[in-house]
Amino acid sequence: MLEEHLYMALSAVEIADLVRHGKVTASDVVDAALALIAERDGALRAFTTVWADAARAAATEVDAAVAGGAYLPLAGVPIGVKASEGPTSFQNQRLAAAGCVPIGATSVPRAGTGWQTYGSTDRGPTLNPLNPTWSPGGSSAGSAAAVAAGLVPFATGSDGAGSVRIPAAWCGIIGFKPTNGLLPARDRAGLNSPGVLTRTPADAAAYLRVVAPSSSPALAAGILRVAWTPTLGYAATEPNVADTALHALSRIARAGLCDLVEQPVMLRDPAPAWTALRAGVSDRDTEDLIAANAQALHAIFEEADLIATPTTPHPPHGHDGPGTRMSVALTWAFNLSGHPALTLPAGVTPNGEPVGLHLVARHQADTTLLTAAQRW
Repeated sequence: MLEEHLYMALSAVEIADLVRHGKVTASDVVDAALALIAERDGALRAFTTVWADAARAAATEVDAAVAGGAYLPLAGVPIGVKASEGPTSFQNQRLAAAGCVPIGATSVPRAGTGWQTYGSTDRGPTLNPLNPTWSPGGSSAGSAAAVAAGLVPFATGSDGAGSVRIPAAWCGIIGFKPTNGLLPARDRAGLNSPGVLTRTPADAAAYLRVVAPSSSPALAAGILRVAWTPTLGYAATEPNVADTALHALSRIARAGLCDLVEQPVMLRDPAPAWTALRAGVSDRDTEDLIAANAQALHAIFEEADLIATPTTPHPPHGHDGPGTRMSVALTWAFNLSGHPALTLPAGVTPNGEPVGLHLVARHQADTTLLTAAQRW
């Protein structure tokens, strides 16, 4: 039996390495995960369902495959699965084929709600491991909470407007949305990309290698040029949030790991175009807005390798919702444009609230984005 505190300290990459080399078994790892969930998720409410029997059976199969000489890049890694997609989705099938063990379904909001930055279970709302009075974000709420609490090393999500990146930022972890179209979209409009929530950039990179092995290689090593914007030209970003994210980016630049370039980032608010596409409606105004932002982003990426923003314009709200604030204001432009994006923990505001540093790369530059995250 793998002790719980040792299990919680391991990344997905580290677990897989131990299982492949016979240091622990997949069954040991899964038993540790199930014990931890049984002990702690009653209060956290990250999971709506735990698949204990199926997980143990899958772990036994992984152990047999490893013993037979099979190479499984993510052998024995327990994962949370976003409830709205389930274990049969494209990304979860690829993860299982690589040796991951789906451990349970993670919470999402109730259907038909007016806001999506929370998670619902039959035991009550999902709590944020950093502070139970905060929402964990959403809609991949349970996935973020499960990873942040150490119940699983990573969990799957889907991101149609920021639903991976927002909860990752509010729970102090990493959330990655690949280039739209790199994986099959989760909606007819093509806005909703599969994604992953992890505690380390290396785990996010391992995820990408498994689910999209043909993704483009990273750029040659070098200092990346970063264009900073707190608002994208339209968002009502709170000063404490903007200052915290910029302070994190400035530390990276002072360490010689990136160059901040004076490149204006001024987009049009994507709200009307996103809403129209999500509803299956497209008109001339929608097309004009999408084209204008695409042209602006093309010009920005001529001068910069990455765009950096705060991940959300405001800190985590309580379980009563965000009110009139738009949690997606800084994320959904890149569901519309399709660019890959990632959030890294940036620190906390003077009030102790978590802030994410949101990084956006050129189309198909997913590996460059993940490589930067690992260096930084």
